Amino acid sequence: MASRATPRRQPSRKGSMADVPKDLLGEIQRLEELFTVDTAKLKAITDHFVSELAKGLSKEGGSIPMNPTWCMGYPTGHEQGTFLALDMGGTNLRVCEINLPEEVGEFDIIQSKYRMPEELKTGTGEELWGYVADCLQQFIEYHHEGENLDNLPLGFTFSYPATQEYINHGVLQRWTKGFDISGVEGEDVVPQFEAALKERGLPIKLTALINDTTGTLIASNYTDQEMRIGCIFGTGCNAAYMEHCGEVGKLAHMNLDPDQEIAINCEWGAFDNEHQVLPRTPYDVIIDKDSPRPGQQTFEKMIAGLYLGELFRLVLVDLHSKADVKIFEGQDISKLQKPYSLDASVLSDIENDPYENLQETHDAFKSHLSIECTKPELELIRRLTELIGTRSARLSACGVAAICKKKGYKTAHVGADGSVFNKYPHFKARGAQALKEILDWEKDREGKRLGRGHDPVEILPAEDGSGVGAALIAALTLKRVQEGNVVGVRNPDGMLHGVPKAKS
Repeated sequence: MASRATPRRQPSRKGSMADVPKDLLGEIQRLEELFTVDTAKLKAITDHFVSELAKGLSKEGGSIPMNPTWCMGYPTGHEQGTFLALDMGGTNLRVCEINLPEEVGEFDIIQSKYRMPEELKTGTGEELWGYVADCLQQFIEYHHEGENLDNLPLGFTFSYPATQEYINHGVLQRWTKGFDISGVEGEDVVPQFEAALKERGLPIKLTALINDTTGTLIASNYTDQEMRIGCIFGTGCNAAYMEHCGEVGKLAHMNLDPDQEIAINCEWGAFDNEHQVLPRTPYDVIIDKDSPRPGQQTFEKMIAGLYLGELFRLVLVDLHSKADVKIFEGQDISKLQKPYSLDASVLSDIENDPYENLQETHDAFKSHLSIECTKPELELIRRLTELIGTRSARLSACGVAAICKKKGYKTAHVGADGSVFNKYPHFKARGAQALKEILDWEKDREGKRLGRGHDPVEILPAEDGSGVGAALIAALTLKRVQEGNVVGVRNPDGMLHGVPKAKS
């Protein structure tokens, strides 16, 4: 296998570099060297990732938080009841009502989506929780007008690094995804949230605070028992998987059953904050330096949707500034100079441009940035998007491979969600190719031995983790408490007050 495994360009684009002048061709070659991650590097990153996962589980800890979630084990498929789910992501706020019927592995869902106002992201905690509670109030008034409700159990998907001593508790370690809200970091978010609910007289009881990756893992396993890892590749990036308590050194003082499984929210966006192994470019360094949290979330800043457009923008602005590179000559690039003015959807559209002359890309640059691109400039733009998108997918695969190696999974399904995974062109295929290279499937794979007919480890579209997963974890938590297992649950008696007994 060749060490450089950049996906082949489409046949229709062969020869497209023939008319590119030497200065731009030289820059394209430089960018290819900067952004291409070969097989040897993928393996080195994965091996370091494995050791960092283990370090995060230890009593001493490491850069990757590896947070125990107190979601203890997988669903059976027999969970029943009606639950609310709240998902606070980087872009939207979603409120769901999920009904788990008698049919195994089935669910019904109604939902409403609300935009997270930009001003909230740098506001106060009181403003944030007030807005969230207002959205919940709108949802309940719309779907349950005139009904007498009491203590509706809620699973809250809070997709930010949080330390959890209990499943209905969570201390925010740090904001990610561009948030920088005062008065929340280092605090338990649950009392703040509950105070906003109480102020509005809402009949809701927070039953479980979860991460979207944990929800993705649980929801995906609910419909496919081969699911072993839940991933998010969207505005941010993260993963969750089941670990035996005996492997979690930071929980040793609790004397838990070493064979009991507990979901671990990796928060792997923080991988390699020490800059030991990831191949950062000068543009990655700028993104980190200018971010609200320099030195943190190194892995995330190289692969997540929030940063892909900014990487692309920084490269183009840098090329324009070079005296010996002729790009966007004599044009006003002021719109391009605005930080974070381009998002990952711009790159997605460029890679999806079906025309040989890249007409859609030309028109988009003209209408949105007031830049008239030449044919050679369009070829550089297209190649740059391929390089950034491919690097994101290949680096993402390192985390998946690391969990598989740590757990000894020879075969597994991985449930993935998020805008980059679902919408970015070729992300799935590029990630699958990287997994093959890291895990050497083409060297030792025997179809009969594997008995599958697909890749041994497949990354598949996930079930709705932030909705269905949150509801399932709330159901599992109530069931555990009713059975007398209150490990990792705060004030269990209070939690059950007024809540219909969950069936199993």
